[in-house]
Amino acid sequence: MVQCKFSLPAAIARLLLQVMESLLQQLVVGQVYAFMLVFVRIGTAVMIMPGVGDGFVPEKVRLMFALAFSAILTPVVGPALPEFTVAGLPFFMLLLGEFILGAFIGTIARIFMTALDTAGMFMSTQMGLANAQIFNPAFATQGSIMGAFMSITGALLLFATNLHHVLLTAVVDSYRSFPPGMMQANFSGDMAETISQSVTKAFAIGFHMAMPFIIVTTMIYVAMGILSRLMPQLQVFVLSMPVQILLGLLTFTLCASSAMIYWLSHYEAAITYFAMPAGGNG
Repeated sequence: MVQCKFSLPAAIARLLLQVMESLLQQLVVGQVYAFMLVFVRIGTAVMIMPGVGDGFVPEKVRLMFALAFSAILTPVVGPALPEFTVAGLPFFMLLLGEFILGAFIGTIARIFMTALDTAGMFMSTQMGLANAQIFNPAFATQGSIMGAFMSITGALLLFATNLHHVLLTAVVDSYRSFPPGMMQANFSGDMAETISQSVTKAFAIGFHMAMPFIIVTTMIYVAMGILSRLMPQLQVFVLSMPVQILLGLLTFTLCASSAMIYWLSHYEAAITYFAMPAGGNG
């Protein structure tokens, strides 16, 4: 009888211990699962997006930022994540979908940064500085001197105007627009169309930013053509180059602020696309 009295509490204790181990295992597995899903999307977007993902930022800094940001967001976006069933091909496909979405968001943000390099290329060409190549740290490549200046200024303005907050908010809101595991079969076509439209719009933005330089340079060429007819003995090409550079710098001084404000407005509109329900309609 005494042995039975002590065996019953021991059995209950073993049962409670097994239940606690099972709950702890489910909790740990669920948290690791949620963190992996969040990190794949957030980490991929952070590695590509402007500012934090620029080439002059060390990779370790980007990785640590992505890990910290993912750890903070995991409890926030946890309810939007699908329940963990079993590791295998479905889980791998889910991670692949999150990777594609993160790369898609980061790529769109990066594409609209290229509008600054495009505008700088047009400006350098119209100012006669097309051959003045310099290392562009934003893209880690050689580029025009005006393009490098515009790209660095754009990255600075992203932080000065707190647009990096809008970018990070758009990444978080993407879980509402594109829930994990809910990628449709036709999403690849929509994604390709969105990227194509973004490239077209980014090129148009860069062209519009450089439009004053194109107009001024055209007027200089017309004036030099008329001057060469009136004074054939004058070396027009020797005279036109310093005038072209001087008027180009003057035009840049007058139009730089307006051009950057124009770019910032379009960049914010492009980023808030991901904050709309269902990815937005525009």
